[in-house]
Amino acid sequence: MPAPDPASIPLPLIFGPFDPSGASHLPIDAVICAGLGAHAGTVATAIHVQDTAGVETIQRLPAELIDDQARCLLEDIPIGALKIGPQYDPESIATLAQIAADYSNLPLVLQLSAPPLVPDLEDLDPEETVGALLELLVPQAHLVVVDARLPEQWAGQGLLSSARAGDPVGALHEFGAPLVLCCNAPLGPGLNGLVLHAHDQAGGRWPWPAPRVRTGDAESLLATVLCCLLARGLAPADAIAQAVPAATALLERHFHPGMGQRILRHAAS
Repeated sequence: MPAPDPASIPLPLIFGPFDPSGASHLPIDAVICAGLGAHAGTVATAIHVQDTAGVETIQRLPAELIDDQARCLLEDIPIGALKIGPQYDPESIATLAQIAADYSNLPLVLQLSAPPLVPDLEDLDPEETVGALLELLVPQAHLVVVDARLPEQWAGQGLLSSARAGDPVGALHEFGAPLVLCCNAPLGPGLNGLVLHAHDQAGGRWPWPAPRVRTGDAESLLATVLCCLLARGLAPADAIAQAVPAATALLERHFHPGMGQRILRHAAS
């Protein structure tokens, strides 16, 4: 069998924490990308100590290490798109913002999320971290993926007061995000789904199953699938249309190896 043409293999680069249980973040993201025919480069920004039941501690990695690893890959491999997952401190966010600015030609999928409640993050001011996300990374994102409840929570905490606190998604648009894909958004009585909010253009709505796996961050799975499709060269609207059924199908395959959450299953049956 002839080897595949390297130019035909999507090459996303994913920034995020390392989850040693393989339930979330970089380990499972790399597997998801492989299942979609892509080869993911990864840059760890933190290391979790956790099992399938939850996070015990978080070791944040130095900004210099994050920068060095990212630029090694970006200068070596023809990366096609970037995904930035959960970030916990302003210094790391500032480093990622500079990398994104230096490679502004690459589509950026930004997953916004709330940090886990662990003692390791108690030295940080959550308002400063959220402010850094909004001011440094949101303006550079081609597509923001977020649980619909999080912008509302930030608005209620006054973190969006510099924009339109009464319209949280509109506030994200004002910070510079052209496309905001909200997960777990209400579509009707008793029905949640995905809602795409596009600045100054038509959006979209899709049903989205209540997942039994990755119940806390199913939007991360969706962001990873989107990054793969953007790395393949698809336009954001086309990538979203393909990502929704692909991610929905992935959520149906899972198993229960430990005491906590179920894990996505990508091994052959």
